[in-house]
Amino acid sequence: MDSQTSQPSQASPSPHTFQVDLRGLVDLLSHHLYSSPKVYLRELLQNAVDAITARRAEQPDAPATVRLYAEGGALRVEDSGVGLTESDVHSLLATIGRSSKRNDGLESARSDFLGQFGIGLLACFVVAERIRVVSRSARTPDAAPVEWTAADDGSYTVRTLPHEARTEPGTTVHLVARAGAAEWLSEERVRSLARDFGALLPYDVRVGDEPIADLPAPWDRPYPSPTGRRVALARHCHDLFGFTPLDSIDLDVPLAGVRGVAYVLPSAVSPAQRASHRVHLKGMLLTERAEQLLPDWAFFVRCVLDTDSLRPTASRESLYEDETLAAVREALGERIRSWLTGLAAGDPERLGAFLSVHHLGVKSLARHDAEMLRTMLPWLPFETTDGRLSLEEFAQRHPVVHFTRTVEEYRQVAPIASAQGVGVVNGGYTYDSELIEALPAVRPGTVVSELDADTVTAHLDTVDPTEELALSAFLGAARARLDPLNCDVVLRAFHPLSVPALHLDDRAARHEQARAEAEEQADDLWAGILGSLRGSTPRARLVLNHLNPLIRRISSLSDPDLIGTATESLYGQALLMAQRPLRPADSALLNRAFIGLLEWATHPDPGRDDRR
Repeated sequence: MDSQTSQPSQASPSPHTFQVDLRGLVDLLSHHLYSSPKVYLRELLQNAVDAITARRAEQPDAPATVRLYAEGGALRVEDSGVGLTESDVHSLLATIGRSSKRNDGLESARSDFLGQFGIGLLACFVVAERIRVVSRSARTPDAAPVEWTAADDGSYTVRTLPHEARTEPGTTVHLVARAGAAEWLSEERVRSLARDFGALLPYDVRVGDEPIADLPAPWDRPYPSPTGRRVALARHCHDLFGFTPLDSIDLDVPLAGVRGVAYVLPSAVSPAQRASHRVHLKGMLLTERAEQLLPDWAFFVRCVLDTDSLRPTASRESLYEDETLAAVREALGERIRSWLTGLAAGDPERLGAFLSVHHLGVKSLARHDAEMLRTMLPWLPFETTDGRLSLEEFAQRHPVVHFTRTVEEYRQVAPIASAQGVGVVNGGYTYDSELIEALPAVRPGTVVSELDADTVTAHLDTVDPTEELALSAFLGAARARLDPLNCDVVLRAFHPLSVPALHLDDRAARHEQARAEAEEQADDLWAGILGSLRGSTPRARLVLNHLNPLIRRISSLSDPDLIGTATESLYGQALLMAQRPLRPADSALLNRAFIGLLEWATHPDPGRDDRR
């Protein structure tokens, strides 16, 4: 800001220019600091509200009014705030110029002069080509009114006016729209923006004669009954966010100066989706996209609240991450946690409706909160061989809670384990295996065991040794065919009879399989390194069901080639039944087995030596 030695006056206003690049500053504000030109109106409202607050701090009975008049591409904003003298104007403008030369100039100016000229007023150049401010000080009643007029080319004038130009303390801001921005100053747009930004402001704010404040806030209003309150909040949520909530949660943290409500989403959302919340700062809407307000696990709610303790960033469009925000986040998370435990204790029907949609969020919370896990045990649903049950109910039925870590492993063993009376929980979904392993800590005496291939095989009936010995040639041929795939062949008797073969492996076997494949494809150096990692890891196994009629017929074959083709077909079918991803070698095997079976099925004389 150019520091002038002469004092502009009513008689001889002097033109000055901003020492900062005003055009560059406007570009910075519109393209980098603010998300939309609409924030200009928030800045005008904030300046007016802060000016009124400053005056009332000295004169508690002072009027508190803000009036906005829009017409013909121009906007006039009048407030009954503390006002400015000519020296105040020069001091403020000079400070903006000095601040612009510091590294933190923009943020410092924005925070130091919120509610006065400052960066907030300069932000109006995003939509205006000219700004005119007329102000009279309440602190210095005898001072003449002052006029500050600025253009978007960086020039401005300051002069005093006759006392009759403004008889009461306060400030009036006049904006004239820049080319292409007249729509932002239309009465309809001004009214819409004022309602959005200022619905919770504690002063008399009007667009023309129409009040825009809607106080008290919906969560603070008296209602004839809890049901009436719930219906009113649901309507508020629908108007604000566009959905009807499953429920509403009061967010009252007096020590942090926070009041508001959280609305529970009626449909499931991804935990990775960042929730956006509406935050008002002392009544003024700060942002509609506050993402760091709640703990990550509370992704199933959308909040609207008013606070007087949280710190805004320089743009006043998000919250500054500091200790206060961290404390508020923890306190709000505790409110949501208390709501959940309250439902578990007193309203199981509503809790069930909630969990049917948002069980993933509660599971995420329960991973790190033993008390929440203990409370939710009778309610959280898990996929099990007994159907969809809670861990509490499943543990009551089974002395050992067996679980798998992946969905694929569960699909492999679930039908067989269930037929053998072994209960299994699918721990392959998000958070489930962690919660299952935490079960003994909150339910003493519970035994939890990861189900592996050895455990499943041990529960299957062995075949009479005499019968198995008679089939040794068949088993030898079958094992020889699958040996290159690192898969053993085992004969067992199990139910259901309809399952001819079962493919079993575990993570250790899959790891060894992947290592062997990498070794085959690696150069000499890496092959040597990978070979040194080879261990005694159990291989995958194909368990043939001796009770299945098809297996009995195949086991009676004597031709080694046909036995091999049939074994490959059973292996491929077992992989597909387990819904396991197929390796290139597995796909080639399936194709080879399919062609081989077609050849055997269509050959006119399968007993001839030249059949191939």
